Amino acid sequence: MNRQWQLARRPVGDPSSGDFRLVETAVPELAASGSVLLHNRYLSLDPYMRWRMNDAKSYAPPVAIGDVMVGATIAEVVQSNDSGFEPGTLVLAGGGWQDYAVAKAATLRAIDTSVADAPAFLSVLGSPGFTAYAGLMKIGMPKAGETVVVGAATGPVGSMVGQLAKRLGCRTVAIAGGGEKCKLAIEHFGFDAAVDHRDPDLAAALATACPNGIDVYFENIGGRVLDTVVPLLNDFARVPVCGLVSQYSDEGSYPDETRLALLMRDVLVKRLTLRGFIVTDFAQYRDEFIELAAPLVAKGEIARLEDVVDGLENAPDAFLGLLKGRNRGKLVIKL
Repeated sequence: MNRQWQLARRPVGDPSSGDFRLVETAVPELAASGSVLLHNRYLSLDPYMRWRMNDAKSYAPPVAIGDVMVGATIAEVVQSNDSGFEPGTLVLAGGGWQDYAVAKAATLRAIDTSVADAPAFLSVLGSPGFTAYAGLMKIGMPKAGETVVVGAATGPVGSMVGQLAKRLGCRTVAIAGGGEKCKLAIEHFGFDAAVDHRDPDLAAALATACPNGIDVYFENIGGRVLDTVVPLLNDFARVPVCGLVSQYSDEGSYPDETRLALLMRDVLVKRLTLRGFIVTDFAQYRDEFIELAAPLVAKGEIARLEDVVDGLENAPDAFLGLLKGRNRGKLVIKL
């Protein structure tokens, strides 16, 4: 049988376990040529999944009620109608929250576990790592000596941004939730400074950490943190907007437009580059990223941290914890 976590209802505000439904269905069968039957081994859990639970216009369609929750997976090929993928091959796929999935061979990417273990391909060598690379290098374009501030800095995207910026000679400042994560940002991921976004005097703490202002702000949080960052942005600063995790469960618009008005004024006066992006916008640079990152990961020059939770049955609880910031590293479910 194939266990699946389906979307049972659309959450209002913060999601709960009742928004998901675990069902058992038959293992899917291959039909069309060029398709592959996959047995999912690892499932990536990421904040964007909360956005996909909403029935709202976005960069990707929402998950329909009764459909399997979406997600990247490391999977083993079980059966194949494509000569490029033999049974037993490990691939990076989009198998979702389930044990088995059928995928088009053209959407799969074989992984090389001689470089790193499988979870790394859902972390530093997967979409989070590539997202960090694309947003920082193609939008942020940091230069040696500049200050790069990273929201959600101990997460899989933010931690990679910090390490890449540091290798370019930038001053790196982490924004993280709580003293433990701030310590992790400095001691494990090598940031020069870290600021707790829960600090009631966040503005003063961030200004102290950025005495020369901010040249690149890699946005993963939004809300109050963005309010604090904007006054510190230097002329011609760049803001790759990757995520807004603090706003994914917002039930409506802001009570007024002050925040947006102030931000747009600064975009004009300071000539800022403020660009939202989705990692697929930069698909043509994936090989370039792997060529850079794979040797660094293999040699241990890129720090990683994954929180691996055993059992598909634990996916919803782990996901809810992720949205509350209870994970320390990249959250992965081992099926």
